[in-house]
Amino acid sequence: MGKTGKTVGIVQSSYIPWKGYFDLLRHTDEFILFDDVQFTKRDWRSRNRIKTPQGPLWLTIPLRVKGRYLQLIHETEISDPHWNQRHWLTLRAHYGRAPFFGAYKDALEELFLGCTMTSLSHINHRLTLGLCRLLGIETRLSWSMDCGGTGSGSKTERLVAICRQAGATHYLSGPTARCYLDEGVFATAGIPVTYFDYEGYPEYPQLHPPFDHHVSVIDLLVHTGPEALRFLERQR
Repeated sequence: MGKTGKTVGIVQSSYIPWKGYFDLLRHTDEFILFDDVQFTKRDWRSRNRIKTPQGPLWLTIPLRVKGRYLQLIHETEISDPHWNQRHWLTLRAHYGRAPFFGAYKDALEELFLGCTMTSLSHINHRLTLGLCRLLGIETRLSWSMDCGGTGSGSKTERLVAICRQAGATHYLSGPTARCYLDEGVFATAGIPVTYFDYEGYPEYPQLHPPFDHHVSVIDLLVHTGPEALRFLERQR
């Protein structure tokens, strides 16, 4: 976080995201879930990967998508109310032997089994907020839907409007946004842009080698416990 002003990040919500998502999040003063945009199937919004003895395994939330081609993320609903029980049992089966699983078992179980809402956006918000607390991240988490008057214009114009609503003096963006972000619009608004860098994360002792950085942050949490944030300090 910056020592002066307010740094804002705006990213679509994701299901139990990887550690880089939380690293970007912790470097902002407010992290806004950009969920009033179109939902995309087979994307990070509703699925993520974990480690197993047989290799990476996708955990996917079942959703109502048939015929709903233009629905927004916050309009997307689950199709099976028992998905959370299955996912929790799968996590417990594959991470039960991780060094810190026992320390977080009760909190994680409550977090997953408490996902009784039907909205994908609310599920992602609950899980992201809960994982932030377990990691010791105190960044404010909010939704783009709460920022009035941001529904029109280009994607960059919408991001600038959200930043203005949030009182941002600086915008921290994921690296892939270089492909579409119009920095001139931010410059006109007087909001400088910085692109986050995900390179250089150190490895940690991980069950089921070879090591894989691109799995849910739950993997980092149950393997490193209270030292988790130390493994987000990138090596150069």
